[in-house]
Amino acid sequence: MTDIILYDYWRSSASYRVRIALNLKGVSYTAINTSLLDGDQKAPAYVARNPQGFVPMLCIDGHDLTQSLAIIDYLDAKYDDPPMVSSDPAERANTLAQALVIAADIHPVNNLRILKYLKAELGQDQEIIDTWYRHWIAEGFAALEALAPESGLFGGDQPNLADICLVPQMYNARRFDLDLQDFPRLVRIDAACNQREAFQKAAPEAVKDQ
Repeated sequence: MTDIILYDYWRSSASYRVRIALNLKGVSYTAINTSLLDGDQKAPAYVARNPQGFVPMLCIDGHDLTQSLAIIDYLDAKYDDPPMVSSDPAERANTLAQALVIAADIHPVNNLRILKYLKAELGQDQEIIDTWYRHWIAEGFAALEALAPESGLFGGDQPNLADICLVPQMYNARRFDLDLQDFPRLVRIDAACNQREAFQKAAPEAVKDQ
């Protein structure tokens, strides 16, 4: 049994990103299902190791790593092939900016805990919550579409950090019935990424029952 353990939830976008990165780098790991619906992430033993009580958490080299982009950064430093960001400072900054459109601007306001708060604490109905969800994806995707290359992936011939962030967000967009016709470049990149085994093996339906 591998000593690399991923505390994971199949539908978590952040966990999805880390699964893709692990697969791209060929890193074997054991996944421990941590159900956000059942509240597994709030168990005292888990919170003692991850005070935010979020997924994913990657246990590797004696460390309990949290926050998906920080985990991917660690993996990129430890396993340098394939690289998730360029060694060129300007290209690295550009990739981080593209990735953060999703990881910092779209995803946080659409996180499950936010959606639950909108419903349980603020009394919003599901139609309003779904409209909220689609609005923030569409706003971020409009910017990301303008930043996307005319051909190839964000990473060119090979996926990079921006591609890793895009694919789970495209999954969410379809799940909430966002019309994607205004984002042809993002649709193209998503389709190309999902032709790769590393992305296919990380997909929610591929890991749901593991």
